[in-house]
Amino acid sequence: MKYVVYKTLRTTLKPLFLLLFRAKYINLDNIPESGPVILAGNHTKFMDAALMIGGPKRVVHMMAKKELFNTKLKNKFFRSMGCISVNRSIHDENAKKEAIDVLKNNNVLGIFPEGTVNKTNKKLLPFKYGAVSFAKKTGSVIVPFAITGKYKLFRKSIKIRYGKPYKVTGELESENEKLMNKVLTLMKESEVNER
Repeated sequence: MKYVVYKTLRTTLKPLFLLLFRAKYINLDNIPESGPVILAGNHTKFMDAALMIGGPKRVVHMMAKKELFNTKLKNKFFRSMGCISVNRSIHDENAKKEAIDVLKNNNVLGIFPEGTVNKTNKKLLPFKYGAVSFAKKTGSVIVPFAITGKYKLFRKSIKIRYGKPYKVTGELESENEKLMNKVLTLMKESEVNER
């Protein structure tokens, strides 16, 4: 059976995150139950990918840095999780093709458009164009998300809020800015609700 490792881990990850970090998933029903979907949002810590996998009912094919695949065992594990290896030092055509294939097969692609964990004081790093480019090329919807809070043990600390799905129709530059603004708005909504 395909994605047995993924589905097994997802079954354990969600309750584990709920127990350890009191993780809260908001508006999960904004993720369409079928068709090609891109989940795109901010990147706060290395655990964000596990947080994303723990929520949606559908398999999320995460784009991940190639350094995670650097041994046979790790390569086998991350591939079994549906992850796509990305060489961030080049325009990785193989990774782009894999991502587009995922979407053409009506699956879900998870991507952090910042390209790396944001370790600055800025709300967001500049977004790379992958998410909006893939969406335009494949007709996929984008579901923006925002991760807010900290990973603090046994405290209501971390949450992921999903926005409404939408189509990319304009020029990539304006669409990329639109995506950034949607993620920023979701971040602000979460911050307001925390007060």
